[in-house]
Amino acid sequence: MRFFVRGNLAMRPTGQPWKTAAIRVVGIRVETSDVNSYEFQFLRDLDRSTYAASPGQFNMLYLPGVGEAAISISGDAARNDRLVHTVRHVGSVTSALNELPIGATLGMRGAFGSAWPIDTCVGNDLILVGGGIGLAPLRPVIYEVIRRRQAFGEVSVLIGARSPGDMLYRDEFEAWRRAGIDVQATVDRADGNWDGHIGVVTLLLDRLPIARPQETTLMTCGPQVMMQYAIQTALGRGLAKRRLWISMERHMNCAVGTCGHCQLGPWFICKDGPVLGYPSIERWMEVVDL
Repeated sequence: MRFFVRGNLAMRPTGQPWKTAAIRVVGIRVETSDVNSYEFQFLRDLDRSTYAASPGQFNMLYLPGVGEAAISISGDAARNDRLVHTVRHVGSVTSALNELPIGATLGMRGAFGSAWPIDTCVGNDLILVGGGIGLAPLRPVIYEVIRRRQAFGEVSVLIGARSPGDMLYRDEFEAWRRAGIDVQATVDRADGNWDGHIGVVTLLLDRLPIARPQETTLMTCGPQVMMQYAIQTALGRGLAKRRLWISMERHMNCAVGTCGHCQLGPWFICKDGPVLGYPSIERWMEVVDL
């Protein structure tokens, strides 16, 4: 699926937003005490290009009798034989999803929203900053970078979590490092088995060697306050505003900008985002409780 960039928005061609596909749960991986990763496959042999996705996009997962939830794609977007979503169980739909066994079926609409502008980063150094569940929408970028590793310069992945037990994908970190990616992780609270960094993830960014700040792209996803500090730290390190990208989270009901639940200033996060260039969203991030 090809994307084009308009200003500071990474846009996607319009697909068939109301066409629901039936999918089956074929794998469940426990990530933390309240987060699982689910692997789905299509029930029928269909034109999967209709549901093709790029890193940063999301799907609407539908459980009959319960509702729908917007869930970021966390697997390898290049694989069309499976869908992977990492889900925190915090609402009615996600809690019901947590009760589903292997083999259960549900519905899916998508893919929706804008994507990380990976093609425009070719030749750049790249910094990914993920906080908590915010690492999930960034993981497809990591897979794509590994596949095209020679197209990028230095690549760093900075990961923050509340505790070691809250950190996603720890068993993949070494594979990412073997692929030539600098992976650093930090926690707010350590335990006896943790020998890594302690503190907020922006401290890792503050200490990170950045040889080419004007040729470095930063992508970040996580709690909004974390992203704000990451952006300010990046600007202080000399990165250009136009190379700063964030993934915003809002309550998304319809996924096509109709219901208005996800509006932030002039943007509808479900269709104009979730990935947005910082210059386009800067003034709205500074408005408290908007």
